[in-house]
Parts: sequence; structure tokens; C-alpha cells
Amino acid sequence: MTGRFPIEDVTPAVECGRYPAKAVAGEIVPVAATAYREGHAALGCNVVWWGPDGDPHPFTRMRPGEAGHDRWHATITPDAAGSWTFAVEAFHDPYLTWRDAISKKLDAGQGLEDVAADLVEGQQILQAALATAPTQVHSRLEGAAAGLADTHIPLFARVSPALAVADVLWRYPVRELVTRSAEYPIWVDRPRALFSAWYEFFPRSEGVAVPAPGEPAEHGTFATATARLPDVAAMGFDVLYLPPIHPIGRINRKGKNNALVAEPDDVGSPWAIGSAEGGHDAIHPDLGTEADFRDFIAAAREVGLEVAMDLALQTAPDHPWATKHPEWFTHRPDGSIAYAENPPKKYQDIYPLNFDNDPDGIRAEVLRIVLHWVSLGIRAFRVDNPHTKPLDFWHWLIGEVKRAEPDVLFLAEAFTRPAVMHGLGKIGFTQSYTYFTWRTTAAELRAYCEELVESADHMRPNFWPNTPDILHETLQHGGPPMFKIRAVLASMLSPSWGMYAGYELFEHEARPGAEEYLDNEKFQLRPRNWAGQEAAGQSLSGFIGQLNAIRRDNPALHWLRNLRFHDIDNDALLCWSKRDPATGNTVLVVCSLDSANVQWGNTTLDMPALGMDWQDRFTVRDELTGASYDWGQRNAIRLDPYLVPAHIFTVHHPGEV
Repeated sequence: MTGRFPIEDVTPAVECGRYPAKAVAGEIVPVAATAYREGHAALGCNVVWWGPDGDPHPFTRMRPGEAGHDRWHATITPDAAGSWTFAVEAFHDPYLTWRDAISKKLDAGQGLEDVAADLVEGQQILQAALATAPTQVHSRLEGAAAGLADTHIPLFARVSPALAVADVLWRYPVRELVTRSAEYPIWVDRPRALFSAWYEFFPRSEGVAVPAPGEPAEHGTFATATARLPDVAAMGFDVLYLPPIHPIGRINRKGKNNALVAEPDDVGSPWAIGSAEGGHDAIHPDLGTEADFRDFIAAAREVGLEVAMDLALQTAPDHPWATKHPEWFTHRPDGSIAYAENPPKKYQDIYPLNFDNDPDGIRAEVLRIVLHWVSLGIRAFRVDNPHTKPLDFWHWLIGEVKRAEPDVLFLAEAFTRPAVMHGLGKIGFTQSYTYFTWRTTAAELRAYCEELVESADHMRPNFWPNTPDILHETLQHGGPPMFKIRAVLASMLSPSWGMYAGYELFEHEARPGAEEYLDNEKFQLRPRNWAGQEAAGQSLSGFIGQLNAIRRDNPALHWLRNLRFHDIDNDALLCWSKRDPATGNTVLVVCSLDSANVQWGNTTLDMPALGMDWQDRFTVRDELTGASYDWGQRNAIRLDPYLVPAHIFTVHHPGEV
């Protein structure tokens, strides 16, 4: 402990301030601390905070929380990207101490002779307040001080004006014995770091005709894939994620469905990076040139899409690094380079890097590569399996990139142990894939999401119902209603979500005995008949567009910390809400988890979480159907998965809809 008053357990603080907490520009960030003092005198607390330019921001007074717990709370709202800092200050508050004491004496019936010294003390405190309060409130303070000194009026009239300036002296307190905590960092990103909708497709499968049976598929290019961009944008996505676009190795190339021996026309896995054509800084020649890629990025930007690239730090056996830098790999006793394994899985077409043999060399090369793509217009990277690389490497790399380009985002594809996932968030990853895909019951989803809200200072979730690697059994067997259900859950629970192409076409055929797609696009071209299936009513694109439009139009859905669950008496239903404190916008969702049966339930809503008193009635408007209902705390719900498996309500006071 240092200073006059103890200040403990300051939040947000990641590992006691070792790493910056996370926020985005415009986010309301809760700050809290435990502070206390001896005796009965009043303690005050406030937040002081500084932006990236080092300039201090307005003094923010903290309010006490639950009585007797000495926990203090405030919020701050950073308004620009960059490195921010805050500290908590505790101080003796002479005005509140005086106000409490004289109020108790007057309430006890004590007269002028008992409070004469208090009247003088009050005048002194009000005079001291004039030194720091703005001139526009001086008249109130001067009038209150004059009242205390006026011996010609009754005691209560003398004291009342001084008691009535509590609001002024809350905003502009007299502070004595000020004690400041340590300073804590916050890294503030651009808003897309928290609120985003991602769509993944393979350019090599896009923009080309579906081949006739028995005919080979045509390899797509950046130019042909450009034709798909307006449709992705029309579904409301704002980030388009591309798997690796680099040359693909030929040595040990995998065939269709991960076959060990490739046929001559097999295209291989994009994650087996590198060949004679180049490595991580090169573009696969069948996709086009660097100029074509720039044109693709520009075309995406024109329709409102930001292109995100894959950063996969591994190589094919014929990557240039394998001959130029053999020290960057692990060698077997026979001298050969070890390929990647995750027993019982084997990746004979991939060499993992060894970051310990020449860490300086690898770091310099990877930083060069990332900044190369940044120079071409990339501001977001999806990072492949970051949990298989040293965390100190990522901490260094992300820090170096952000020093040069503060608005670059990093999404961690880390389906691994919780401590490692959280560790990656702490050391700098902007967002993370999560366990959402495997949380399928109401209890699992509620518990997991509440855990993520508690971790919001360091880990931002991105919910994906599917990926090229993952086709969960709920989608394999749940039919089209389950595709709607999982999309509602992903898009409404998390401010960031994403889906892999084919989800909107209900693709659900799995490789027997596996949780992955049959005819996996990782190993082959999969051109799709987008227009034909949509015309035949076999597409979810319109529904996905509705979800993303609802997300865009409702600020409550842009945040994570505001997620609140409500009780409902049917375990097949999940009920939650989000409320934006700045605008009052409130969204209330009830979603079925059963894709086969109609489900009924009765809500018991946490009314204050909706901005209501317990007895209030209000109007809800279903943003999916347009229907409106009169609701209160307890309401009956019926959801039919074959019609609309969820209600997505905006909450209004009566007469607002």
C-alpha cells in the first residue's frame, strides 16, 4: 500500500496491468475499485484518464456500489483508437463529511449552540470550492456560504442552501489527501474490433460455373470472385475472410477428402503454403497477380466489405524457407524436417516452424510479411492455430504491428484449452473463435456467454456456427430450422459473428464418422449454384440479411458487456436481452433450441435490465415478422422452428411503435 488511502482491485486490469485491457472507440468502459478509510469521514473517488495524445480527459467521479462493500464505480468512453491510460484517485471529501455530520445533528434536534462551529466549517469548505469550481456555479456557492453566515435568519434557512449544493460539489469536489493508484493501460481499437460480421469464402471456388457431372471444376480467380462480392455485402457482412491465397506446395500434396495421394488435377490445401512460385509474401498464380488482388480489395471496399487475410505460419515441404532457412524447422534424428502432427491426425503436406532455433530471424521475416500485406490494404488477419506458436512471439508481433499500424486487427483461430485462449486475448489478439459451436443447450450457452462477459476486458468472442474444418452434428442432423437457430444465436449473442460459405445453402453432408464436411473445400474446388438455389427457395441468404440488418440498426447489439439473460420455464428456449445505455435501444430475444418441435414457455423478465420498473407494461416489436405485442414481466411464448424459431424484439414504451 502506498498513499493515504488504500485503493485495491482496480478494474479493468489485465494481469494487474501487465497487459492493456481492451475497448473500442465509443465503448462505455466500466471502471471499478475498492477504496476505504478509517473512521466515519467521507471518502470520495474519481477516475483520471489520458488519451493517446497524453492529454487528460474530464474528471470522472465514481459512485459507491452496494452499501458496506467499499466498491466504487464509474464509466469512461474512449473516443479514439490507440493507447489509453487511467488511474483511480481516493480523497478526503470535506463537504460530504460536513454535510453528513450537520444533517445528523439537526435531525437529532440540536440547536445553534451545538452547530456553531459546523456553520463556520461549512463556510470555509464552500470558499475552498470556489477555487476549483467553474465560474457559472460560483453564485450558488457564494449564496450558500452567505446563508451560513447570516445570523438574522432561522437555523434551518441558514443551512438549507449549503445542503442544496450537493450536486455542484459532487461534480466539483473539494479534494484533500488525494491518493492515486497505479496507472493502468487500455488499448482502444476501431469499432470493428468488437462489432463485425465475417463471411469466409475460397476465391478459387467463386465466380465460375458449376461443372457438369464428371467434368472438372474451373479454378476461380480474384477477377471471377469479384462477382460474388455484391451478394456477400447484400447479406450484411462487413468483413470478407479469405483462406491463404499463397502458392500451394506440391510435395506431399493432399488429394480430395484429405487423401494422402493427390491426383494430377487436385489443387491441394491452401494451408500447405509455399512452392517454387513463392511463399507467404506471394500470390498463387492461378488466383491472379498482386494488381488483381489490389483490384479485388478495392471492389470489396466499394460494396462495404473489408478483406481479411489468413496468417498461417507453417509451410509446405517445398516452401522457399525449407531450403533457405532449414534452421527454422524441427529436424528428426535422420536429419529430415518433421511434418505437422496432432495425433492421430497427420499433416504430411505441412512443416511447422520451430520458433526457438532462430527467434530473431523468424520474427523479422514474419513482421516483414505482415507489413507487406498491410501495405496492400489488409487491416485484418485471421490467424491460423496461434496456440501452437509461442505466446511471447505473438505479444511481440502484434505490438510491433500496432506500433506501425494501430488499426490492424487479429482474430485468433484457437480452439484450445481455456487458459491458452484467454492468454492469447491478454497478450494482444483482437478477437477469438470460441467454444460456441459446441454449446448447444440453454444452460451451456448461458453459462458460457456469462463467462465471456466477465472476460470482456481481455477477450472478445467471434461466434461461428461452422468453419471449413467444423460441421457440428446439430447442423448435420437438425435440418434447415437448425441453420436458422444457430445463426440467430451467433449473431444476437455476440457482437461479432461469422459463417463459412455454404451455410446459407444448408450444406450438411459430413465425412462419415467426422465433424467435418464431405468433399471438403480445403482440398478441392466447390463452385456453387448460388442464384439457382436461391431462386428455388433453397437459400438462407434473405434470413441472414435480416439478422445482419437488425444488428446494424440496433446499437444494443454492438456491445458485449450488456448481455443479460432472463428466466424462462422451458429448457428448450433461451431468453436474453441487450440494452444500449447511450440511446436506450433495447433488444430482447427468445430463441428455440429445438429444430423439430413447437416449444412453449413463460418468461420471468429482469425488468430493470430492460430499463423498466417491475410493474411496467411495454410494447415489443418482432423485427423478423413485424408483429407487435403488449408485454410485461411474465409472458407466454410459442415458437415453431419451421416458421420462425426465434423472436427478436425491439422494446418500446407504449405508443412508441
